[in-house]
Amino acid sequence: MSKQLSQSQAMRYNRQIMLAGFDLERQEMLLNAKVLQIGVGGLGCASAQYLVAAGIGQLTLVDDDQVELTNLQRQILHNEADIGISKVQSAVDSLNQLNSDCQLIAIAQRLADPQLTELICQHDLVLDCSDNLATRNQLNRLCVTNKIPLVCGAAIRMEGQITSIIPGGDNPCYQCLSQFFAEQQLSCVEAGVMAPLVGIIGAMQALEAIKIITAYGQNLAGKLMLLDGKTHQWQSFNLVKDPHCKLCGHSPNEN
Repeated sequence: MSKQLSQSQAMRYNRQIMLAGFDLERQEMLLNAKVLQIGVGGLGCASAQYLVAAGIGQLTLVDDDQVELTNLQRQILHNEADIGISKVQSAVDSLNQLNSDCQLIAIAQRLADPQLTELICQHDLVLDCSDNLATRNQLNRLCVTNKIPLVCGAAIRMEGQITSIIPGGDNPCYQCLSQFFAEQQLSCVEAGVMAPLVGIIGAMQALEAIKIITAYGQNLAGKLMLLDGKTHQWQSFNLVKDPHCKLCGHSPNEN
């Protein structure tokens, strides 16, 4: 049964509800939505915070890392007292103080395909806030196979990017994108990253998730946005589905 906004919730989210074309119906879409987020690092801390604040009904956080001192420069859900505990537990503790109405689920382990597939199918949308190519490819493959929207973000040094994968039709997948843009295996540990940059991209991921869930505005399916933090310049590129993509392309027998 779908949940309906209470009077206090309607007051709480009034600044969103009063937006032209958003209204109570779309706010209730958020209230009934389930989002799976992989990663509670720099990107994930920002995206989770805004999703919970905006009124998402359920957020499942998956991360097998523990909080370290070097994380505190950019991972804003964690604090000095959290060093040594799991990132998902630290994040849940912070997010519960932000919005007790949101159901938060913490999974402090790395998941193989069978477990991750089952989890993906229980949610309406997946946020990729990971920091490695293997996880991005895994999420892309499982989301495309199970037709679940995926919002991908990445940030390193002073550069950020965001795109959305909405399976079906002429929409490209992440594999279509990665063949044109060189994937760097460097991590933030090796190359560094400016703290506010991950916040910008993570917040953009939250905004994109809200837009996809509520069918509000124009989403980034088939588009890639790149941010140059040094110059504050955004660039947007149209992405075309690769007809020969082994994951989402048409087979040779299709017209």
